[in-house]
Amino acid sequence: MKKMLLRYKVFLVLLVVNLSLLFLFPAIGIESFRLTGQNLLEMLAILPPIFILLGMLDVWVPRETLIRMMGDGSGFRGIALAFLLGSAAAGPLYAAFPIAIVLLRKGAGLRNVLIFIGAWSTTKIPMLLFELGSMGWKFTLTRFVVNLLGIGVIAYLTERLMKPEEKDAVLTNAQAQDVH
Repeated sequence: MKKMLLRYKVFLVLLVVNLSLLFLFPAIGIESFRLTGQNLLEMLAILPPIFILLGMLDVWVPRETLIRMMGDGSGFRGIALAFLLGSAAAGPLYAAFPIAIVLLRKGAGLRNVLIFIGAWSTTKIPMLLFELGSMGWKFTLTRFVVNLLGIGVIAYLTERLMKPEEKDAVLTNAQAQDVH
């Protein structure tokens, strides 16, 4: 029971805060519960397809193939593939993390997983097309190039500055996560 309470402590704290708001400031409390419900429905609409894709990735893509394509020794091909996967993805950023865990479990390099997350968060193709139409090609191209360089530098520096035991801890933590 204690383990379960610790696991859901953030949820429980937020529930207490929302209930307190409901009693102290009813209008704000009602709005808070309304927004919480909307966010929950959005997550429930997005997460099942993500988990189905995760299961297919886990079963259909052999570990050896993923290591060859995105492992530490994959070079530019791994970087390009990580960037392409992140840019072509759909959904909010929180959906990228279960995929990142599966990639780490199957042998993708940490740098490539960081590039995947960075690309997911900043260079989605639909966002670029919208930006192109509303902000123009100069702005879109400038932001894209800056993001591309920034993602690469951040991933490289993060990997280089991490101690080997920190990298091992990340991989161990990824192995321990249950994403299915």
